[in-house]
Parts: sequence; structure tokens; C-alpha cells
Amino acid sequence: MSIDATNQIQIVNDCLDFTLFSWSQQGGLNPINAHRAEGVYIYDRGGKRYLDFSSQLMNVNVGHGRTKIQAAVAKQMDELSYVYPGMATEARAKLGKKLAEIAPGKLSKTFFTLGGAEAVENSIKLARAVTGRPKIVSLYRSYHGATYGAMSAGGDPRRFGMDSQPVPNHVHVENPYFYRCPWNSKTALECGEHAAAALERVIQFENPASVAAVLMEGENGSSGCIKYPANYWQLVREICDRYGVLLIDDEVMSGFGRTGKMFAVENHGVQPDMMCVAKGLTSGYLPLGGLIVTDEIASQFDDRVLPLGLTYSAHPVCCAAALATIEIYEEEGLAGNAAEMGAYLESRMEGMKQRHPSIGDFRNTGLLGCLELVKNRESKEPVTPWNAKPDEMVATSRMAARIRELGMFTFVRWNWIFVAPPLNITEAEIDEGLEIISQAVAIADEYCY
Repeated sequence: MSIDATNQIQIVNDCLDFTLFSWSQQGGLNPINAHRAEGVYIYDRGGKRYLDFSSQLMNVNVGHGRTKIQAAVAKQMDELSYVYPGMATEARAKLGKKLAEIAPGKLSKTFFTLGGAEAVENSIKLARAVTGRPKIVSLYRSYHGATYGAMSAGGDPRRFGMDSQPVPNHVHVENPYFYRCPWNSKTALECGEHAAAALERVIQFENPASVAAVLMEGENGSSGCIKYPANYWQLVREICDRYGVLLIDDEVMSGFGRTGKMFAVENHGVQPDMMCVAKGLTSGYLPLGGLIVTDEIASQFDDRVLPLGLTYSAHPVCCAAALATIEIYEEEGLAGNAAEMGAYLESRMEGMKQRHPSIGDFRNTGLLGCLELVKNRESKEPVTPWNAKPDEMVATSRMAARIRELGMFTFVRWNWIFVAPPLNITEAEIDEGLEIISQAVAIADEYCY
């Protein structure tokens, strides 16, 4: 065995022996030994190329290997690597001003965090501090992060592992999931109306005077890209206004061009009171998140202490990375490209549906999409059940293995295959990805009846 091959094995073994991997049974793991990346591709240390069809975890929006971001980081570190968050820096000033320019409507002041979960945690704290109310209402099919408060706010079953001690005063409601509508609605708009009415009933049952905020993803992500009906966001805004409840928009995954707009909520014409951002803010090149609020909320702390604080808030190097990333979005029109490539993707998916009886639904906004695979289109029985046990994951495991074998990285979960490539992807690269997915979906077809 060559020295290089021995080194490749040693890297993987040391990762397995001395580190823990997220959301995984630790035994039997076989991680890709990543070496370098460029554009929409990742390369392992053996030279194999993988098409990144989920922007890693839906965050590398500008693609890999951007020298503009690398240069901005190096320049900032030459000047100033770190100061405590009570100091002013040029990078912080420029980024705060830029976010105020591009954020929807009246959102104007940012508290910087190190990631999305921290942004959500601080939005919950701030909503409670501003309103004096304890309860947060969110959707069952949602994900807001893995810290204790964010996990309690989300409805993702990964929270079940800590359900014995959840953060209190989190209330969940059903999604407007038209493909599997809980109210058997005949149209998406009708599903949106039913879901909004259910939300309002829960707020009434919970005592409106106790509800601080409704927390929603700008566009649903890892819970299956459950596309909001066109009326839902507007109806939720009206309900919040009716009861004096704040509306928090979690754009951690859906923000920064991912849905064809700079922020997903702009597809719905709604003004949130707070907005959580991360992921695409730096495209994952460095950790950074933020909670953006209105002047009306921020001004409440002109004469009292803001109860939020983090050692790495407004880290100057991370802020410099974010500024360079936003420049790339604007210079290359990546939100527009996401909309254009998303439309192309959807047109190609129509042909795939005809070839593959297991494709029950495809939901997509810009370049945030998901195939839902079923055994039968009439019964809608999933190929793999929601929150499947390990012995129910045979079909999913086979599809995931096939995708990796064919040279693709994407998020495969239960009966969902996610399609969320970097926003600079081309039609030819989409075609390449869909061909690989088609071969994986052929496995799901075997389970159809």
C-alpha cells in the first residue's frame, strides 16, 4: 500500500477514533474523505469527484473554492483577527449596514451569532423579553437547530432524544402540507386556510396573552420542503397582528438567494418582526449567523440592557467573509440564477415523474427542492416511513449508497431525496445530477405496487 493510501486510511480512522459525527450511529460509519472542492464539486483524497447536489447542508450557496472570500478573510486577519463584541470594527459596521439594505422592509438591526441555532435561540429570548409572554408557536414539520431551545421549537423527530427535558412553553401546530393535507383539502389555498384556522384555534386555546411569537421557516427545508400555499404566510401575519404576537422568520436555510429571492419570505410579500439568518450568509466558509430586528424592537433596549451576548458575536473575520459572500450574490445575480435554474429543474422533473412511478411529489422553490417517493401514487404509502426505524430503512440505504457510488453528495432522508445545489449551477450540471438521481429512484420503483 502506498504512503498516500495509508495516509487516507489514517485520516478516516483518526476522525472515527477521536471525533463524534452529527446525527449518526457512531459504529459502522464510512465518511467521504474530503480533500478539496471547486464550483459544484467535492473531491476525495482518492481523486473521486462528487457533484454536491445539496450544497453540503444547504449552505454553500455560492459554490466551493471562492477566492474572493478567501482573500477577504486573509486581509481581515492581517488587520484584526478578534476583538470582544463590545468594540466597533469596520467589518461589523459594513455588514450591519448591508444587511439593513437587503433585509425585507423594516428589519434594520442585527445581533450577530455564530450560526443558525444561536440566531433562533436569541430570537426566542428576545421575543419573550419584548412581549413579556412565554409561549412560542411553531410547526410540527420544521427544523430550527440542535441547541436545546431551537430543538424544542422545531418539530423534527430528532428532538425525541431529549423529550424528557424539553425547554418549556413551546407549542406545535400542523403544517399546510397539501400533498398529505390533514384536512383533506381539495386545493393548496384551501389547505392554507385550514392550517391558518388551526393555528388561530391553538393560539386561542393557549391564551393569546401568553403567546410571544410564531416561528416559521421562510420556506420549509429539511422536513421535506413542504411548500407553503400562496396564502399561508399572509394569513399567519394577520393572525399575529390580531393577537399582538410577534412573527419570527427563520431564513437560516432559505435565505440568501436559495428560493430565487434574497429571502424566502419575499416570495410571500410579508413583513416579519424578526429574521434569523446564517448558512448562506457566508456560504459556510466561516461560521456566522444573525438575528435581524426592526427599529421598533431594537429601541426597546435604548434604556434597558439587551439580554443577549456571545463571545464571538460580530467576529470581524466572519463579518469580512459575509461581506465578500454578499458581493458575489449581487455581482453574479445568483438569486436570479436560482429562480432560472429552479424552473429548468422543475421542467426536467416532469419527465422523471413519467419514467418513475415512485415519484409521488416534487416540491421546489428556486433551488430548494425535494422528491417524495411512494410505493403507490393513489395510497401515497411512503417507500420509507416517516421517522423510520433502522430495519425500515432498506430502500433509503440502498438509494443513498447508489447516489454515493455514482459520484453525488446529497441529503437523503426516509422517502425524500433533496435537490438543493449551489446557486451557480448550470443546466448541464443539473442534467448530470438528475441522471444520478434517476438511477437511485429506480431502486424506489422496485417497491411500487
